[in-house]
Amino acid sequence: MASSIKHRLLQFSLLLLSTATTTTAKSFRPKALVLPISKDPTTLQYTIKLTQRTPLVPLPVTLDLGAPFLWVDCDQGYTSLTYRPARCNSAQCSLANSKFCSTCFTSPRPGCNNNTCSLIPENPLITDRVFFGDVGSDFIRVPSTDGSNPGQVVTVAKFLFVCGNTFLLKGLAKGAQGIAGFGRTKISLPSQFSAAFSFPRKFAICLFTSNANGALFFGDGPYRFLPGTDASTQLIYTPLIINPNSTATTFFKGEPSSEYFIRVTSIKIGEKQVALNKTLLSITNGIGGTKISTNTPYTILESSIYNSVTSFFKKQVKSVPTVKAVSPFKVCYNATSFSSTRVGPGVPAIDLVLQSEAVFWRIFGANSMVSVNDEVICLGFVDGGTNTRTSIVIGGYQLEDNLLQFDLATSRLGFSSSLLFRQTTCANFNFTSNV
Repeated sequence: MASSIKHRLLQFSLLLLSTATTTTAKSFRPKALVLPISKDPTTLQYTIKLTQRTPLVPLPVTLDLGAPFLWVDCDQGYTSLTYRPARCNSAQCSLANSKFCSTCFTSPRPGCNNNTCSLIPENPLITDRVFFGDVGSDFIRVPSTDGSNPGQVVTVAKFLFVCGNTFLLKGLAKGAQGIAGFGRTKISLPSQFSAAFSFPRKFAICLFTSNANGALFFGDGPYRFLPGTDASTQLIYTPLIINPNSTATTFFKGEPSSEYFIRVTSIKIGEKQVALNKTLLSITNGIGGTKISTNTPYTILESSIYNSVTSFFKKQVKSVPTVKAVSPFKVCYNATSFSSTRVGPGVPAIDLVLQSEAVFWRIFGANSMVSVNDEVICLGFVDGGTNTRTSIVIGGYQLEDNLLQFDLATSRLGFSSSLLFRQTTCANFNFTSNV
């Protein structure tokens, strides 16, 4: 009896603490939030750490730029006093665009409740199994920011997510307990945070290599990096394109893609245009075009585009002999073949030309050349084959030390090009709290 009373008192205390935390969060309305981004050296995936549930639990998850929502493994002891299933036909289920109502044949728990709507959590590395997961809500806590440091921690009391199955963790970064989706949906992380705190529907990512943290911002700038550079002040903008056909593994007919596409009209190397089949650069019936992906370690090019780009690049540096290729790359050089510059190896810049000749995303040597060992560097692009759903997939390596701001309200992308030119990096956000 005494043990039971003690347990109930603990539950009551935790609920009071949760209520107090929520009240505090509501009285302080942040203008932006911030989290560090880590890179797993084995999988090359990018991860963030949320804080969820009551009592609070650290929640490491893989960052998936185009995924539609947050899903978490609920099989391995998900316990929380503040978890609530989203009941069928509720406003939460409508917001989540759920088309299923689940039934559970065991004792109720997070991830197994009757009269609860469902979605389909996905791991992009697992394409042969489909799993339906319950939609639910729980507490999530994230630090606010003034753009220079982390500030007061704030709480979203009813943050929607989906319960996944343990098998869906296969191949994810070490320790990851699910996937954090940043895609173009109403229940992605950026959408829910902006709705909870009424700040602009924007988020920005600044990725770094595996030996330090990058930075993730929810909300508008400033985004200040030591020694005092506000990377939001010199962004170049291009429209975000909606692919009318879903690019998910499992989807319903007529669903648009939740991933982020941009319009690349041509490619230049050393400011000279590469001859390409430009029909591949447009989206036709959901096929083709260019998207940005944190799932892909290196930029993937459809075979004919890849062959044109690599051939042109080799001609631009024809005085430098290639060496034996190192998979997954096909064009490699001796590491001492090129000079060293502020923005990496001194190779011709690769420009992704966007809506006009004057608007282009310039990729310098730091993002085009990969050091595969002490002696060899390779052109960091991968041949995607001829039957690619998307012609160009801009991968994580090409994004590193570039600040990218996604403006969901105006459907545009702001990009900085390499921050190395401004004598800073994505690792230079000061994560020392100012609270």
